[in-house]
Order: sequence, then structure tokens, then C-alpha cells
Amino acid sequence: MADERPAAPDHLLVVEDDDALRDLVARRFREAGYRVDTAATGPEALAAVAAAEPDLVLLDVMLPGMDGIEVCRRLRAGHPLLTIVLVTARADELDRVVGLEVGADDYLTKPFSLPELVARVRAALRRLGHVRERLATGPAADDGPLTFGPLTIDPARRTVTRGGEEVHLTAREFDLLVYLARHPERPFTRLQLLEAIWGITYEGYDRTIDSHIQRLRAKIEDEPAQPHFIRTVWGVGYKFAAEG
Repeated sequence: MADERPAAPDHLLVVEDDDALRDLVARRFREAGYRVDTAATGPEALAAVAAAEPDLVLLDVMLPGMDGIEVCRRLRAGHPLLTIVLVTARADELDRVVGLEVGADDYLTKPFSLPELVARVRAALRRLGHVRERLATGPAADDGPLTFGPLTIDPARRTVTRGGEEVHLTAREFDLLVYLARHPERPFTRLQLLEAIWGITYEGYDRTIDSHIQRLRAKIEDEPAQPHFIRTVWGVGYKFAAEG
């Protein structure tokens, strides 16, 4: 249908070892106006991204040999702006959490409908578009460094220092810290943080916030068990404490 076509021919890579499903999904996205390449294994996916970096990778978790989680980890390490949507036949919550922690932008469980798949991919690509616009226009007015005692967060440079020493954070850890620090003393639920950082609001993912908070505390707090900056708000979620 004409109204399904995106404004620009985004480039997708469909990674699926089931030939019939791979062909079906690829055909549906081509009909919707996307440029589509395919791969059947993890090494093929890595080679395809290296050869011509796509905008989005639709990545099956249960691949032979190198599984989708490892492929996701390697892709995210080398391609920070690549959008990755994981697909699996397993509905285990641990899979979802692990997938998000290694850098996936979204997670879809089989069986799924093709309209749902297309909608999720469109949403993920819209988020990518917003990021690219922000990078193209340069740092915003609110991208100046944020300093809280020994902790300095520089959104424009995407760096964090504590007592003058650099703190190494993953992309998601950094985004989560910046979001909390820009709203000091305001409590957020886990679902609100998921929506803000990952662009998703599914309750099955909310435990990934806990694991990210745990790792952040280990990196920026003097005593992670008694955090100064990232506080738990019982019955709600988390907040950033600017003072006290």
C-alpha cells in the first residue's frame, strides 16, 4: 500500500536461518518500500554489516553456531548507531533482559504478525532518525556539562569523570545516567525509564533497568550498597539525588 512506504529507502538486514521465514519477512519489507539484504548465519550478518552498514538489523537469536546475542554484542561494539531488533522463538524473560543489556533496541517474540513486525521496525527507525538529527544539528543548549560534587557528566562529549578520572560506561548506561541527572530529585518508574531510554513500555523488560542501575552504582558511587547519587524510591523506582 502506498501509505506504508517510508519517506526514504531505509536499509534493513534480515538475519534468519529459516529460509522460508527469511524470504517472507524480506519480501514484506521490500513491498513496504525498504531496501533489504539477508543473511542466514552470524558470520554472514557481521560481514554484511561491515560491507554496507544498514540502518537496522532484524536479528534472530537462535542462529546456528554464533547465536544472535553474540552477534548483537559484536555489532553494538563496532556500530553504535546501528538499530538492532532481536527476534526469538523463546519467550523467556532472561532472554529479553540479556538482549537489551548487550545493546538491542527492541525485542520481538515469535510468532508475530507481519504488521506488528513492520510497526516495530518503523518505530525503531524513527528513534534512529531523531538521534541522527540531534547529531547533525550539534549539541543542544542543555548539552553542557553537569557537575555534582566529584561527578561530571558531559552529554555533548558523552564522557563521565569521577574525581577527575574517566568512568567508562556503555551507551545505555550513559543515556540512563544523563536522563536521571537532567531531572534531579524527580522519581521515575522503571517503565518511564524504559520509554525514555529504550523507547519501549513493555513490563517484561523492566528488570533490565535494575541491572543497569546496579552497574551504574558500581561505577560512580563510593559505596554502591549505600548510593549517594542514584537512589531507590521505594514503591516507585529511582531518582538522581543532586545533593545530600
